[in-house]
Amino acid sequence: MNEVSGESVSRREILTRSLGVLAVAGMLTALDTATSSAQAKTAQKLVQYQQTPKKDQKCSICLHFVPPDGCKVVEGKINPEGWCALYAPKPKTK
Repeated sequence: MNEVSGESVSRREILTRSLGVLAVAGMLTALDTATSSAQAKTAQKLVQYQQTPKKDQKCSICLHFVPPDGCKVVEGKINPEGWCALYAPKPKTK
């Protein structure tokens, strides 16, 4: 056993406390990540947003598009006929 401040502390107690601290730190990190990703959007300029489609790629068929004129990842008003470098096609449904 180890002596800390005149008290006897077992290895098991140290490990239990350490795991508790790690669990709390993990939860706080996950919460912070979820909060910041829900709020942070990228500027249109940074993702090369344009008002016109690029070939057959356009915002209205993108996974990130939020009708009528929004986007989950790009800030500002989005033209359904526009395009940006974060384009990701919606999954095809059967």
